[in-house]
Amino acid sequence: MPTYSGTLYTISAPSGAGKTSLVTQLVARDSNIRVSVSHTTREKRAGERNGLDYHFIDDTQFVAMLGENAFLEHACVYGNYYGTSQRWVQETLAKGTDVILEIDWQGAAQIRKKISTSVGIFILPPSRQALLERLTGRGQDDKEVIQQRLAMAREDMSHYIEADYLIVNKVFETALAELEAIIRSRRLRMTVQEQRQARLLQELLSETPIR
Repeated sequence: MPTYSGTLYTISAPSGAGKTSLVTQLVARDSNIRVSVSHTTREKRAGERNGLDYHFIDDTQFVAMLGENAFLEHACVYGNYYGTSQRWVQETLAKGTDVILEIDWQGAAQIRKKISTSVGIFILPPSRQALLERLTGRGQDDKEVIQQRLAMAREDMSHYIEADYLIVNKVFETALAELEAIIRSRRLRMTVQEQRQARLLQELLSETPIR
């Protein structure tokens, strides 16, 4: 397994927990972290942009990419396929830039098997009632779909224990600060700092007289 100077983060959460809003704000505040843009076979929604929100492709293209081992992880959700570009992630990490994957617990499990240094973060809502209110407040789905999402949310949340960090998104700014704290602490680990501060360490430990 190659060694990367950037860190790969998987962030998982049930629908309605506020994961995407937290990640959006994190990336806006931190110039050294990027979100992977997934490939998907689902239809493009109003306002979505190809290459920015998703790489929209058809089933034939997706299957071809699978055959080329182009995905770091992939999954089928509600009948649509999603996949993470292996090449883009590896190239970005090699540059020293951190990468975030917004994926479900199954995708996170796939990532852990391939990149053992990845860091898993799970985000929970403060209560079941809050989750229901957030899903209902979107105004995008009917009652039957919302109930399906709640049932899937229970299944998703049962896998929180598989992550390395757990954040409860009760107060948005608090949850965002906790997410930022995780990123900062990982960047201060000895193995990371030795790479990033190699020149400084060499200079500080040099026996050459100072003039």
